[in-house]
Amino acid sequence: MRHGKYRFLVGALIVPLALYGVFVLSPYLQAFQLAFTNWNGVDSAPEFTGLDNFGRLWSDPLFLAGLRHNGLMLLVVPLAVIAIALALAAATKGTRVYRVVYFFPQLLSVAIIAVLWQFVYTPNSGLLNGALSAVGLDSWRRSWLAEPDLALWCVMIVLIWSSVGFYVVLFSAAMESVPEDIVEAAAIDGAGPVTVFRRITLPLIWESVQVGWIYLGIAALDGFALVQIMTVGPGGPDNSTEVMGLGLYRTAFAFGKFGYASAMGVAIFFLTLSIAVLLLRVTKRERVELA
Repeated sequence: MRHGKYRFLVGALIVPLALYGVFVLSPYLQAFQLAFTNWNGVDSAPEFTGLDNFGRLWSDPLFLAGLRHNGLMLLVVPLAVIAIALALAAATKGTRVYRVVYFFPQLLSVAIIAVLWQFVYTPNSGLLNGALSAVGLDSWRRSWLAEPDLALWCVMIVLIWSSVGFYVVLFSAAMESVPEDIVEAAAIDGAGPVTVFRRITLPLIWESVQVGWIYLGIAALDGFALVQIMTVGPGGPDNSTEVMGLGLYRTAFAFGKFGYASAMGVAIFFLTLSIAVLLLRVTKRERVELA
């Protein structure tokens, strides 16, 4: 009986595991191998260069610019998304219609979101400048994506807007699992809504918030698709929206330096893994058990 169960499990898993190994693990291993070569995407016998590609990363101004911008996104995006999502989830608790509205951006692809917001930010006929003119704030009109000081912030706003809906639904579902009798007891004792949220609701849903921190941290180290579609260059103006993923793409497919691009990919992989582990440790709290 036991051997038969194991044979069934092996038979059921061998095909998906084989497919995963061929289409997921194998490209990863090839990327690690190519990171130590000068492969140009065509040569069948690339030259082994050791750690030269990794040494070049720290003197590459575009990669360092992308690293700085992704670092800023890492500080801003997760904090903004989680704060807004928690506030909206608490404000719309028990109201499912609003959750559908907030979740709507999740139904759109990143490409569609980028194109839509590109029209919003258009200087002459865009929705944002049009709305500012309609309320008499013509002095606030800007070429939003063409100004180096504003372009990256405009991209981050889109990333925040497109991410909030998912976490509103996630946090709302977690809040529904909080026992009402505990909340009612706290209210009877004189605790206000803010105190109840801070002392009861937030600790009880912290595992969901922790998951949000980790996923948003990983997302903040990307941003490639939005930058690629929305910005001039892309990555401009004056490299003000350069991100690591865009540099990797350009190095490989525009300059044909696939070995160097693989080294970028390996560096981004370990950086993302390190950030995920760090966020997991920083956001770790004692588990709250309900009696």
